[in-house]
Amino acid sequence: MFSWLGTDDRRRKDPEVFQTVSDGLKKLYKTKLLPLEEHYKFHEFHSPALEDADFDNKPMVLLVGQYSTGKTTFIRYLLEQDFPGMRIGPEPTTDSFIAVMQGDVEGIVPGNALVVDPKKPFRKLNAFGNAFLNRFVCAQLPNPVLESISVIDTPGILSGEKQRISRGYDFAAVLEWFAERVDRIILLFDAHKLDISDEFSEVIKALKNHEDKMRVVLNKADQIETQQLMRVYGALMWSLGKIVNTPEVIRVYIGSFWSHPLLIPDNRKLFEAEEQDLFRDIQSLPRNAALRKLNDLIKRARLAKVHAYIISSLKKEMPSMFGKDNKKKELVNNLGDIYARIEREHQISPGDFPNLKKMQDLLQAQDFSKFQPLKSKLLETVEDMLANDIAQLMVLVRQEESQRPTQMVKGGAFEGTLHGPFGHGYGEGAGEGIDDAEWVVARDKPMYDEIFYTLSPVDGKITGANAKKEMVRSKLPNTVLGKIWKLADIDKDGMLDDEEFALANHLIKVKLEGHELPNELPSHLVPPSKRKITE
Repeated sequence: MFSWLGTDDRRRKDPEVFQTVSDGLKKLYKTKLLPLEEHYKFHEFHSPALEDADFDNKPMVLLVGQYSTGKTTFIRYLLEQDFPGMRIGPEPTTDSFIAVMQGDVEGIVPGNALVVDPKKPFRKLNAFGNAFLNRFVCAQLPNPVLESISVIDTPGILSGEKQRISRGYDFAAVLEWFAERVDRIILLFDAHKLDISDEFSEVIKALKNHEDKMRVVLNKADQIETQQLMRVYGALMWSLGKIVNTPEVIRVYIGSFWSHPLLIPDNRKLFEAEEQDLFRDIQSLPRNAALRKLNDLIKRARLAKVHAYIISSLKKEMPSMFGKDNKKKELVNNLGDIYARIEREHQISPGDFPNLKKMQDLLQAQDFSKFQPLKSKLLETVEDMLANDIAQLMVLVRQEESQRPTQMVKGGAFEGTLHGPFGHGYGEGAGEGIDDAEWVVARDKPMYDEIFYTLSPVDGKITGANAKKEMVRSKLPNTVLGKIWKLADIDKDGMLDDEEFALANHLIKVKLEGHELPNELPSHLVPPSKRKITE
């Protein structure tokens, strides 16, 4: 149990006690941020109020992409089993949002039932109406992967105005709602069709402010040759650069995420390395979930503060009696100037302001006379939360992480390469010869011996100075050569005999071939005559 005291008088008298970070976030939101949001109609402009399930739910991964990019197949690949409602095909098959979640029994829960379940974080989706809820289901099944994360499958994104209208609900707005609550957003692209349709472009722009959660997967990359793959990768980065306006490059993972044989196996090692990187990223989500929720609450609080300043400024400018309609039009048209004034007066970063065009559209339907003037106490409470309470919760996050065993996603595809010879890099680099009966370095030892005897050995050993003359020819930096020396000088006498010298050259070869050096020398690389020393 963790406890900490707040700064205001009430909490000095009655100190808050939180069992978990989740409890702390819920309490802070309800007592400090929610009153500000309700006072200035934040939920009518931006995002519905948060509920307990939003703070308690497992990490979620949102898959977004055009039709037939392999979103559903990607989930099937991770789980290593089918899930209820799954449909896969080259045509647009998934026409619903499917929340794939852990359950004791396989089954489907329809959208209208989902939004009344207080244990699920989807209650606020009822605002999007029946047109959406009829296209929203939860697929439940027992699966070890789903014990740690949930996955949201989305309809394939099409092109053209017709498809956008026929959905019957605001597709981009629904995705934005999910983006605020998920831990990772994976954009899938097919190596054969990189064109970003109008609707896809609109969706990516709706995900703005969530770039830190976004990852890109270039799927089906085994279907094209290496030279073409380079061109496709370049074209994808160019297309994304026009839509995602960030100075940093979004991380792109290249691979083929299904359980079929690779059509063109030339880049197998690249695909394996990329898959392991992506899996590590997904596996880290449970460990970082509390920190992500804390970060999202901070972002929400900053937006709520700015929103309060905007609404109170509009209220202040409105006349008390006549000319309200004309003044409202004038204020909406000049909203950019109001943004600039608030930015100067309150030293707020331009990045904290909501989208100007979207805000203007939303204001058109509002009655400005019902807006509230600036209430300093509400803003001071949120300022206190950001300045003091959040810092205390950060300490709690670290304490929970240290007292909790390492949390990782397990099961499914995540287990497939953990053990045995099919683990990433098994039998390669420093792992070469791990299953051989003979010492792997012995294969090239005659060549290394010829060099060894030209370096003036005394009593069967060469000095560090003489070894250095030969080792620096590799052109590796001294930091790397120093690590190789420590690994190769097994008896720690500051000199190398013929076996240690051969081992040093073997490790240099491993590094020059692009592999990482081990932190400790693997047992299969220890020279036979030195194995008693290391035992």
